[in-house]
Amino acid sequence: MTSDKISIRFFNDREVRAVWDEENAKWWFSVVDVVSVLTNQDDYTKTRNYWKYLKAKLKKENNQVVSNTTQLKLLASDGKKYLSDMLDYDGIIALGKTFPGTKANRFIEWFTYSDETIDGKSKTKAYALFASSLIDEIEVGTTKGLQQIHAYLFGGLYDFAGQIRKKNIAKGEFQFAMAQFLENTLQQVEKMPEDSLENISDKYIEMNIAHPFMEGNGRTTRVWLDMILKKRLKKCVDWSQIGKNEYMNAMIESPQNSTKIKTLLKNALTDDIHSREMFMKGIDYSYYYEENE
Repeated sequence: MTSDKISIRFFNDREVRAVWDEENAKWWFSVVDVVSVLTNQDDYTKTRNYWKYLKAKLKKENNQVVSNTTQLKLLASDGKKYLSDMLDYDGIIALGKTFPGTKANRFIEWFTYSDETIDGKSKTKAYALFASSLIDEIEVGTTKGLQQIHAYLFGGLYDFAGQIRKKNIAKGEFQFAMAQFLENTLQQVEKMPEDSLENISDKYIEMNIAHPFMEGNGRTTRVWLDMILKKRLKKCVDWSQIGKNEYMNAMIESPQNSTKIKTLLKNALTDDIHSREMFMKGIDYSYYYEENE
């Protein structure tokens, strides 16, 4: 079994690691991560011990969850890979049903629903971008390149995929670039220099203020940013180093004060630009930022 694709899903601010099984075309999910979610436990040792207890109990009851468990290597917090118990989609649902209460029901509802939403389908397309020949054809740092990314991520999901908006939009009290001036605004952003992290960050912030699409701006622009960083600085952002709330707050503040977002980006830079795992993890975090609370 080949298993080089890594996914990190989120539920109530907790990670659920997954590994893609190429031969059988399915995901395997970390049992310990799911148990951590269902028991609301942060301590890894306590979670692991609870799973050992539950595993023995289920085995005694001849519950099929245990026999359906397989072991795969997962990256741990110490940077090393260890064999971990994994279950497939059906196995995780069966495991969830062994836990009583509304939280388990909410988890199962989230787990079974997530891949069928527009975001879920778009996220699957985003994963595929890494291995796609299109990634080498996308213009870097241009409006056209941004449109190409948006069209790829949301093609078939939104009828405006890849199209610059014609209407005004706002988020909270913040008004993004006026539609009537958007073409000129995007031309100005496109011309901004890309010769340093400072300048690339400024360009990213200005593109966010422009917000050229009706939906999907954040996810598209973060891929766009990473492509600029890779081409110009041989770096990319390890988005797992940037928390959701600190990122969102820094971006809200960026039109007036860009210090926080620039610091976050600088501290999260990595030269691991050819890693599929880094790319996949980046997509997971990027889509997580956009999830409603």
